[in-house]
Amino acid sequence: MQKNHIIESEEKLRKAMLSSDVKDLDELIYDDLIFVNHFGQMLNKEADLDAHRSGVLHFTDIQVLDQKVILLDGTAVTVTRVSLRGTVGNEPIEDEMCYTRVWHDMDGALKIISGHCSTVK
Repeated sequence: MQKNHIIESEEKLRKAMLSSDVKDLDELIYDDLIFVNHFGQMLNKEADLDAHRSGVLHFTDIQVLDQKVILLDGTAVTVTRVSLRGTVGNEPIEDEMCYTRVWHDMDGALKIISGHCSTVK
């Protein structure tokens, strides 16, 4: 596992989030994902995909402001600070957020197995 491969996967994820590309999101997210959003809610993969599929969550801009990568044996942790815009339901969002993700190599495919998101104040 190399740092540039992780960064490429993060970029693929960013683009999939922007376009609500459920196919790419499905490929990148582990089936037993545990994601904690900025409200403290624990979400699984289906809830995450459903938010994009239904249009409840829609991003219009995601700009990476800073990104750190820690490589471990077969696993990587990323901490990515972003500026994002979009909507959740009918509510506009425009925030700086920090995402922590755990990526794991699953037979040659990188998958997000866990993640957490916080609002940056």
